[in-house]
Amino acid sequence: MNSMMQTRAARRWIDWAMIATMVVMAIGMLLPFLWLFSMSFRPVSDAYKLPPSFLPPNFDLTNYRQVLASRVPFLEIYFNSVMIAVIVTVGQMVTCTFAAFAFARLNFRGRDTLFFILLIGLMFPAQVTILPIYLGYARLGLLDKPIGLALMYLTSSFGIFLVRQFMLSQPKALEEAALMDGAGYFKIFWRISLPQLRPALSALGIITFTQTWNYYFQAKVLLSSNESLTLPVAMDVLRGYMASGNLSVVMAAMSMSILPVVLLFLLAQKFVIEGITMSGIKN
Repeated sequence: MNSMMQTRAARRWIDWAMIATMVVMAIGMLLPFLWLFSMSFRPVSDAYKLPPSFLPPNFDLTNYRQVLASRVPFLEIYFNSVMIAVIVTVGQMVTCTFAAFAFARLNFRGRDTLFFILLIGLMFPAQVTILPIYLGYARLGLLDKPIGLALMYLTSSFGIFLVRQFMLSQPKALEEAALMDGAGYFKIFWRISLPQLRPALSALGIITFTQTWNYYFQAKVLLSSNESLTLPVAMDVLRGYMASGNLSVVMAAMSMSILPVVLLFLLAQKFVIEGITMSGIKN
């Protein structure tokens, strides 16, 4: 009896220790964001004040007004980022779902070889492929156009892999029964497979939107005029040469730029976790 009580007490202490560790880690991860929002409400004279104060003396919206009144068309750039992120997210959810269904459910010659080649593409960074894309866009007249940046990522090797792994975990009984009843592959995909893909598509959509929202290198190379920029590059412009810009204004712009992504992830993080765990991607 005593040993059982000691075991339960030890487990409770372990649980409390794990909870305390996670709380400390969560605070450590949230502090940079809280400091970012704090800096956006204070004048630049307080940015380098020692010792630093975590809370601003007053919540002044001057920095936010300066962002909207700056030489950078912030609202137009904000629209560019939203448009690109939405187009890429919808495009990948469509193309990756069809491709994943083909790799998971159809039998055709060279399927495994083609999928292996697709996975190899995950190892190449954007810096390797940006030059041929740049030259092709120059011929097509897509340079310095936000839609060009969106067209680069209408499909994704990672997205195909994620949805395919999820499909492989689904039972085939319903699909085989429908196939025996004379249903075509498109009907099987639309009526049976697709309704079961909600967790995987939710995870893919959130991951894709977040990644596309943060693209910097690709936008820096393909976009040049202020009207066609995206938010990560706009932050660089506001920062100025040799960081000569107003730090508090930059912090205000960054606060407005990361807010949609933070809210999206907080509202839908359970779908990301569910989609990844059910797709069979484990450490």
